Amino acid sequence: MRLLIVANSEKPRVKPALADMLPWLKKRVEVVDVVDENANAANVHADAVLVLGGDGTLLTAARKLGELRIPLLGINYGRLGFLAGFTPAQFQTHFDAFLAGKLPVRPRQTIEVSLIPADTLCCSVDEAEVRQARRQVTTALNDAVVSAGPPHHMIELEIGVDGDRGIRYFGDGVIVATSSGSTAYNVSAGGPIISPTVEALCITPICPHSLSFRPAVVSLNSVVVIAAVRVNTGTTLLCDGDQPTSLAAGERIVIRRGANPVLLVENPETREWRHLAEKLNWATGPAYNHEGGKEGKL
Repeated sequence: MRLLIVANSEKPRVKPALADMLPWLKKRVEVVDVVDENANAANVHADAVLVLGGDGTLLTAARKLGELRIPLLGINYGRLGFLAGFTPAQFQTHFDAFLAGKLPVRPRQTIEVSLIPADTLCCSVDEAEVRQARRQVTTALNDAVVSAGPPHHMIELEIGVDGDRGIRYFGDGVIVATSSGSTAYNVSAGGPIISPTVEALCITPICPHSLSFRPAVVSLNSVVVIAAVRVNTGTTLLCDGDQPTSLAAGERIVIRRGANPVLLVENPETREWRHLAEKLNWATGPAYNHEGGKEGKL
């Protein structure tokens, strides 16, 4: 097997771990290259990608390498590790099984996010017209986010699905998340957690100026259109938390299913429901100090 390694050198534990791991790996596979997460490795010929970092590192690697359609295996040196699902110890335990093709590889669906300039005549649900009219296109695994930005006044957006007339919305922005991204910014903003096996999009308003505008889940085959009606000078579009793109009044964002899913190697020790409970500290009881009182008691 030819293995490409993508490492987040900004995480202090990654460099020493990589130095210890490389001799062990080279006895089992051909390591074709070791690159930083921001390097362009799209021309590297590999059978799999090993990602050392956290979920953010894996998202960056997926965005750069997704079109190659090769499996990504993430070792978590970050915090949560929803996507980078292996601890260093679990990786070494299961690596031989991975080489033998015995680990589950699940396709994670992506979204294609197109930005259409203002005053451009284009049918938002016509894929060919969108491709011709857009000024930018980005593929995202987790989410596309419109953020109000400076000077932090509420913005006005019009949000529509599958060509239906859009609804006007006032607030601090909106998140359109995949099922994989539902446990990221989406859940922090009050959106639902969606199983990665469910092909869906979640539209979650950020601080809506209405008690009745709640998150909505639609099919991944739907086309979501966000029109910027009134925005701030600092309003931006971010895909998977990458570099923001300025958004001007009159511009439209068209979000549809991406052409290429990301192939993610899954940890066989992970059970989805238990994994969520452990990562998000569900049903955690009160903590007590050594004197028998609750921690944090004033």
